[in-house]
Amino acid sequence: MTDKTMYDQCNEHIHLYVLIQMNDGSQIDGIVTNVDQENVHLAVPIDYSQGNNSYDHRVFWPGYGGFGYPGFGYPGYGRRRFNRLILPLAALTAISVLPWY
Repeated sequence: MTDKTMYDQCNEHIHLYVLIQMNDGSQIDGIVTNVDQENVHLAVPIDYSQGNNSYDHRVFWPGYGGFGYPGFGYPGYGRRRFNRLILPLAALTAISVLPWY
């Protein structure tokens, strides 16, 4: 696929949860946040069930209230749920929309 065609397809999928296939056969899922002439920018979900971050990121953590006061914090506050990933358009083979559920 040409870079122009992949650019147009990525532009049509901005703010959607997609599955991207690379030239080497690897697949990456994420939300398309931006597309420029050479790259596609993704927000890739962090898997907290793998590695050192094996805690539930939706729990309330006592002692972390708002505005520096003790109390209960908001769920997920202060922890990232997505990482940024920038991929070159030339390395993409296909893009398809995934359901949110």
